[in-house]
Amino acid sequence: MSRARSNFLANTSLDRLGHLRGDAAWVEAARARGVYLAVWRRRNLVSGGAVPAPVFLAAEAIRAHGQAHECVLLGHRDDTPCFAIGLNGEAPPSFPGTFEEIRGIGDRLNAGDAALLAYARAMVVWHERHRHCGACGMPTDSVEAGHARQCRGCGAKHFPRVDPAIIVLAADDQRCLLGRQAAWPAGRYSTIAGFVEPGESLEDAVRREVLEETGVDVEAIEYHSSQPWPFPSSLMLGFRARPASGEIALRDGELEDARWVDREDIVARRILLPPRVSIAYRLIEEWFDSAPGRSLAVEAEPGPWLARPES
Repeated sequence: MSRARSNFLANTSLDRLGHLRGDAAWVEAARARGVYLAVWRRRNLVSGGAVPAPVFLAAEAIRAHGQAHECVLLGHRDDTPCFAIGLNGEAPPSFPGTFEEIRGIGDRLNAGDAALLAYARAMVVWHERHRHCGACGMPTDSVEAGHARQCRGCGAKHFPRVDPAIIVLAADDQRCLLGRQAAWPAGRYSTIAGFVEPGESLEDAVRREVLEETGVDVEAIEYHSSQPWPFPSSLMLGFRARPASGEIALRDGELEDARWVDREDIVARRILLPPRVSIAYRLIEEWFDSAPGRSLAVEAEPGPWLARPES
């Protein structure tokens, strides 16, 4: 069952203008009057202050910089064409603001701004990773306003992809199943997650991941909501499930630890929760708040939104 409330990073409020990406004349005119979100070394250009915000650069500033590579049409923002631009150079370009890893400032960003910055970053990173054709190895060129790359040799077109990953809170009325990876901050626990494999349904992926990582069988699997997680290219598909067994056995080495956690464990801070901007936190929060008179927002604080390594 879907929820009306959007997850963090899930709503850019853009008209993506997919029908105009192939109109080269329109795109060229739009580039002259549009605004640009700069990305340098996978960091976004943002303003300073307590609430950072995207810095929108004019076309003249981009031309003056002279070291841009890929340019991607993101869509219309308040009837103004908005582009992502990837910038080269050993040192950060001299623009107003600073280049920041947005996961490090995520809890300070406006939700719509964060979604827009993440979208821009994801598209620039995709171009960085697909300079050559996966079919024949020849160089590729950006086409369709940055939403595809075409091989110079065999002509194959390559499009941005997202990797579907399930994330699930297995819980009954009294306790929920959480795990932790060794690379996470000390004490951090979160919901169980993993990538969907070829030929696998989402429900099968939920059962398999929970069983592989914790040894627990689950049933009554229910879709909750989704969250784009473009670090670099995942789509988190959130579920809730009920445990059909209770004994934990770490099977595949993905987790350093897994445990059953009740509400008092959380309130007493025996574990560190995932950050508030994550779908994992939302799943835990709704379970916690389902008990009469309980409120996770009032009784416990989540952890910071710390950067994690990318593959």
